[in-house]
Amino acid sequence: MALTSEPLTSITLTPRTGAEVKISREALLSGSHSQALRALLVARGVLVVRDLHLTDAEQRGFARTMGDLRLGTVKKEGDEGLQKVTLDETENPDYARFFFGSQLWHMDGTYEEVPPFATILTPRVLSNTGGDTEFTNNYAAYEDLPDSEKPFLDTLLVAHSMQAALFPAKPDCSPEEFALWCGYPVRRHPLVWRHKSGRKSLVLSTSASHIIGMHPTESRDLLNRLMAHATAPQYIYRHKWRMGDMLMWDNTGTMHRVLPFDARSGRRLHRFTLNGEEPVTATL
Repeated sequence: MALTSEPLTSITLTPRTGAEVKISREALLSGSHSQALRALLVARGVLVVRDLHLTDAEQRGFARTMGDLRLGTVKKEGDEGLQKVTLDETENPDYARFFFGSQLWHMDGTYEEVPPFATILTPRVLSNTGGDTEFTNNYAAYEDLPDSEKPFLDTLLVAHSMQAALFPAKPDCSPEEFALWCGYPVRRHPLVWRHKSGRKSLVLSTSASHIIGMHPTESRDLLNRLMAHATAPQYIYRHKWRMGDMLMWDNTGTMHRVLPFDARSGRRLHRFTLNGEEPVTATL
């Protein structure tokens, strides 16, 4: 596709999080603005483009202009990189049973050494009620902490586990379900991510089980306090989905969650994920 010189403009959605990008389909898919879009994504955490109505092939093509596409398990031609975000197990039999956990604040890939860089999402079926998606800015949340506290937080390591992520969303789980969650690896990450850019962000998620080496009571109190701080209203952008939207978020510097919706609605979004580009690195 030919490159285009069409200018890129954006509108701030909230003071700390999110930007709506004004760009044509041709300019977006050409890749002409990929570097500018990446810079804006990291600066704002979330980018929204309205009224695109992308096909899966177009969404995949755009993703490849922005980074290294995560292919996953390809079951049939044309599905490369596609994940269907839905509670309907007929649409996504491998992962739908875990998606109830997405209603709690989380980062994706906290069980990986190198979490995904970004995710690109478009709606295919929406619920008549609920189903908005909220995002926080974990860069801004870290930057606003007292300077006196940051050196201590920079030294902490946090254990992340599947049972920590899912049990709060389903406390009435069966012993078999809990055993399945416990079978996933526990990953240790710094509480504070020093990115290759030099900026720092909090590595927070419901998957955060405990702080290594800290008394459990103190650990839970600190994680709860930081989560409450990072999800305060001034850091949140709430996206109300419309058909035709494309939304992209920087997974390395944000958290997200979906708000409750009717599980019978068939709500389904199509997702393409970009592989991570740097490990979570301690500042020591």
